[in-house]
Amino acid sequence: MPNRVYISFLRLPLLVRILMIALLVFLSFGISIHFLEPDTFPTIFDGIWWAIITASTVGYGDYVPHSFLGRLTALILILFGVAFVSSYFGTLAAAAVTKQDALHEGKIPFKGSGHIIIIGWNERSKELIHHLTNINNQQMIVLIDESLEANPVKSRFVHFIQGKGHVDNTIMKSDIENAEKVLITADRGNDELQADMNSILTLLTIKGLCAQVKCIVEILTAEQVVNARRAGADEVIQSNKLTSVFMINSLHSKGDGLLLNVIHQLQENRFSSYPIHQANVGRNFREVGLDLMNEGLLLIGLRRGDETILNPPHSFEMEENDQLLTFK
Repeated sequence: MPNRVYISFLRLPLLVRILMIALLVFLSFGISIHFLEPDTFPTIFDGIWWAIITASTVGYGDYVPHSFLGRLTALILILFGVAFVSSYFGTLAAAAVTKQDALHEGKIPFKGSGHIIIIGWNERSKELIHHLTNINNQQMIVLIDESLEANPVKSRFVHFIQGKGHVDNTIMKSDIENAEKVLITADRGNDELQADMNSILTLLTIKGLCAQVKCIVEILTAEQVVNARRAGADEVIQSNKLTSVFMINSLHSKGDGLLLNVIHQLQENRFSSYPIHQANVGRNFREVGLDLMNEGLLLIGLRRGDETILNPPHSFEMEENDQLLTFK
């Protein structure tokens, strides 16, 4: 039985063990001094108070032993007690620094809910995180990347996890089950096909651990869009296709950068969608649009199932389950 207790004691964290030994020392010396000099230390609490104050090197002087045995006890307490107190606070400080370093290096798991997980550190994710951390309703972001050695963003709203996105242990550290959304960015440092394969593998890992979480994945090659949807992607972003749209617009425009200005407006969260009100079901596009204009919203289209309809005819009738697309 004593051996089992000793083994259990050794399994405790070092900080807890030192604290328990220090408390045992305070209790032992506090009780001892009470029995050695009951007139000077009338209660056991007075003895314990004196032991803690003496061992912590404060030494108020409100209780002072007068006998030889009492002073000898005080000397032993100072030799042993100060050592344990110093060890405790030294270990506490070292543990705090170690944990802070581990947090900065991405070794500490995240605990929370409603957060956004972004996988991959690149110019797109950098810009996105900068935007998300500078809006009014800031949301916790968990950044996962294997190439970084430390958190690249100095914000209390960004938690960094170092590791590969297609490894179960790495994803579990992000508290995936309580996440709101996951964004998987493509690694443009690899071949485009290989980058897409890595993104889809990461997607499969996430969906295998938590099928209900919404996943947005960036795909570079058009051929892999179907595979990404088969793997469970809720939304696929074809970044190369979007880039070609900008290039075509620049070639055919007069250098006014109109499309870039529109995208800049979208970055300010002025574009939104929401379900149609029951009162608007059966009304036409023009009628609903005029009502929304009175609220300061510009109706530009709607989503019906998987189809997005922009600027439909004025007589176009609204149906139940339509999602209105507005611009503020």
